Amino acid sequence: MSWAALLGLLLALLLLLLLLSRRRARRPGEPPLDLGSIPWLGHALEFGRDAASFLTRMKEKHGDIFTVLVGGRYVTVLLDPHSYDTVVWEQRTRLDFHPYAIFLMERIFDLQLPNFNPSEEKARMKPMLMHRDLQALTEATYTNLRTVLLGDSTEAAGGWRETGLLDFAYSSLLRAGYLTLYGVEATPRTSESQAQDRVHSADVFHTFRQLDLLLPKLARGSLSVGDKDHACSVKGRLWKLLSPAQLATRADRSSWLESYMRHLEEMGVSEDMQARALVLQLWATQGNMGPTAFWLLLFLLKNPEALEAVHEELKRVVWQAEQPVSQMPTLPQKVLDSMPVLDSALNETLRLTAAPFITREVMADLALPMADGREFSLRRGDRLLLFPFLSPQKDPEIYTEPEVFKYNRFLNPDGSEKKDFYKDGKRLKNYNMPWGAGHNQCLGKSYAINSIKQFVVLLLSHFELRLGSEDTEVPEFDLSRYGFGLMQPEEDVPIRYRVRL
Repeated sequence: MSWAALLGLLLALLLLLLLLSRRRARRPGEPPLDLGSIPWLGHALEFGRDAASFLTRMKEKHGDIFTVLVGGRYVTVLLDPHSYDTVVWEQRTRLDFHPYAIFLMERIFDLQLPNFNPSEEKARMKPMLMHRDLQALTEATYTNLRTVLLGDSTEAAGGWRETGLLDFAYSSLLRAGYLTLYGVEATPRTSESQAQDRVHSADVFHTFRQLDLLLPKLARGSLSVGDKDHACSVKGRLWKLLSPAQLATRADRSSWLESYMRHLEEMGVSEDMQARALVLQLWATQGNMGPTAFWLLLFLLKNPEALEAVHEELKRVVWQAEQPVSQMPTLPQKVLDSMPVLDSALNETLRLTAAPFITREVMADLALPMADGREFSLRRGDRLLLFPFLSPQKDPEIYTEPEVFKYNRFLNPDGSEKKDFYKDGKRLKNYNMPWGAGHNQCLGKSYAINSIKQFVVLLLSHFELRLGSEDTEVPEFDLSRYGFGLMQPEEDVPIRYRVRL
């Protein structure tokens, strides 16, 4: 092909893209429309580079509802927390999360399930993660955290060790979670089997972590050739580690795993696809707990007053339990529920660092009523996006000094949980949304909270923990993680730790 012909083809493609991106005009009653300056791509580059900054700028320009063009898709963004309930409880025939979830499931995890029904699957999992079996999961997590954190007496003893705080927190919680849900080496447990559990779970974590680091690029389809080869290799390794054949040899497998694998078999899913589904579930159940614990511990270490308040609360709760933590085979739920200071610090951590996108596909032309009485028309085929990280979580009208960690922000003067927050003079129902909301609220919320709190209690009870240096700064976010749950730091934070003598 000649250069003239090639140039003509490129100009024709550019004209086509221009026509595709500009053919849409705002209709009466629709939100403000911002197409950006690049044909078809629209605002895709800016959105992908730093979604929070971009959406903040759009809000300043257009208000709390607007539609933007992002890579050929029209996305309506709603940032009024008073109006969120209208979206999150809307019936699936009008606003549906499932198509986007299935798209990500296939793109990130190479997973295709026949007759997949997320609502039915959630209904099956709910008793295991929220009600009937939650206590058993909590107790098993405590046992496995002790295995991972403390090791045997010889391994646990010694002087100061150095590591990265994110690696330490993420590794500890994911390994304990893996052993809890997917089973241990043998029962009854021996020092030898526990040592094998530590080695095996470390292998699972380090392999999983390599996939986790690639996740934003996988979701956006922006892997380089080298990244694609690496992702293929890592996925293959994880599929082997979590294959039904490998898991069949594990002892004390959770009721959650037994139920889920039975469900996959009933659907006629092949063993290869079962392994992929189990990798997805490892990420879904464990992928946010470690980063949450990282930020919580970092904020506590950077705020001596907050750390002291949590320590004092722990002493009080343990004193009331009349038994040292070191002698407790489990942490009773009543103990975990008696830590309002730690709860507040955790909620404040989540407010500052949880940044999921809450998305719905618009399944039919509809009118979206706003809390202030306005109404906007949405088009079938568009996507609706809520971003609670900006509002309510970082809204200065709702939270004074919203960028500052205040461990007691969610405490009333009498020590009870503070739930009264206001915007535009009206009390907010949705004032902090790290777990999602409505039909798609996270089923594992209670399990995750219990796990994180147990980890912090064990750490503060058994370890001395210090930042690598007094002038350690809180790192910036890895901006590519917006939309995927908990933010992760651009770089890890050095710490030193040792077992208390």
